[in-house]
Amino acid sequence: MKKDFQSWHKEKSVLHEDKIRPFFHEREVWFASLGVNVGFEIDGKHEKFMRPVIVLRKFNNETLWGLPLTKNPKQGKYYFSFSLADREISTANLSQIRLIDSKRLQYKIGDMPEKDFTEVKEKLRQLLA
Repeated sequence: MKKDFQSWHKEKSVLHEDKIRPFFHEREVWFASLGVNVGFEIDGKHEKFMRPVIVLRKFNNETLWGLPLTKNPKQGKYYFSFSLADREISTANLSQIRLIDSKRLQYKIGDMPEKDFTEVKEKLRQLLA
């Protein structure tokens, strides 16, 4: 599959120059412009190159650790599945955790249930230990 790096670079420039950082908290789920990435790094989709992410850790108003989500059901030590507000099941890809500038956050779609948030943090802790 051919990746459209040129369109992503244009969108990334707009985010960098013009985007105002939104107010956000840990445990929220946002659509974020993750872009077009190299190899097996998870990509965003459509014209804004977006993908849902969990705000796993807020470092300050500018940066966060984001955990990308997929609708594709996956199992194993690198994945954590949960339901967001009675919607279909989402799966967090623990191996794709990344530092994200909050300018990439586009719009909030919900809050991860507290119990699931605690579980995903513990699963990530075990993965990194």
